Amino acid sequence: MINLALAILSSMAISVLMRLSSRHTSNSLTVLAANYMMCTAAAAFLTGWPLFPSGDGTVLTLSIGTATGVLYLLGFVLLRWNISRNGLVLPATFQKLGVIVPTLAAVLLFGETPRVLQLIGVVVAIAAILIMQERGESNAGSMGGLVLLLLAGGCSDVMSKVFEQYGNAAQENHFLLSIFVVALVLCIILCIVKKQGVTLPDVLYGFAIGIPNYMSARFLLRALMQVPAVVVYPTFSVGTIVLVTLVGVVFFHERLDRRKLLALGMILVSLVLLNV
Repeated sequence: MINLALAILSSMAISVLMRLSSRHTSNSLTVLAANYMMCTAAAAFLTGWPLFPSGDGTVLTLSIGTATGVLYLLGFVLLRWNISRNGLVLPATFQKLGVIVPTLAAVLLFGETPRVLQLIGVVVAIAAILIMQERGESNAGSMGGLVLLLLAGGCSDVMSKVFEQYGNAAQENHFLLSIFVVALVLCIILCIVKKQGVTLPDVLYGFAIGIPNYMSARFLLRALMQVPAVVVYPTFSVGTIVLVTLVGVVFFHERLDRRKLLALGMILVSLVLLNV
């Protein structure tokens, strides 16, 4: 459970740094590229030499890593596109609901059998995520894009479980390296196509975000090797929401209305049910 807790802390740090960066940066794609550059550097450092894997499972490791890297960047692009079409409310909700995909995959594809209380915990967590979202007007006419956003985020999480289940555990670092190399290359291409500018704050905040981003992926993969995925994914999602909310209240002086307090209470209940 230590790795799961560290993954949650890292994910919370990503959200906090992204919020801070929004005030000081002007090129979101450049920030993202710098983030993937730092992730790649961290992965390469921990992988050591040789950077290219060898032995049993090499093709599978690179294949899963490449698919995950594509899904990482696709999820970001879909999030931006959906925000432009639907506002912030629906995309944020569907992105968080992506936890449904790996949770279902753990049961249907990987044969995990959750206990009744854990199933109740998953349902309570999903309901809390829906309640947590801000009310507001949004254009619901692009439901297809929202579903794609949910699937992209959910499927990228599933890939970690696929590697844990079928991949060579000795190639864990190579797997993570391949993810971020692919995401970095695709993001640089997108930056060139979109003619994104580069400023010092863009790069510095991108580097800062990249550190917890890499650690989150690493610790989540480690957690999947120790704890059933049907517990890991919902706990990771709602645990991050709780910490981000608490940081928002303490450091950014955000206020919690009754609806958010109810959602937080439900999340705490779901965490207990998921881990009994």
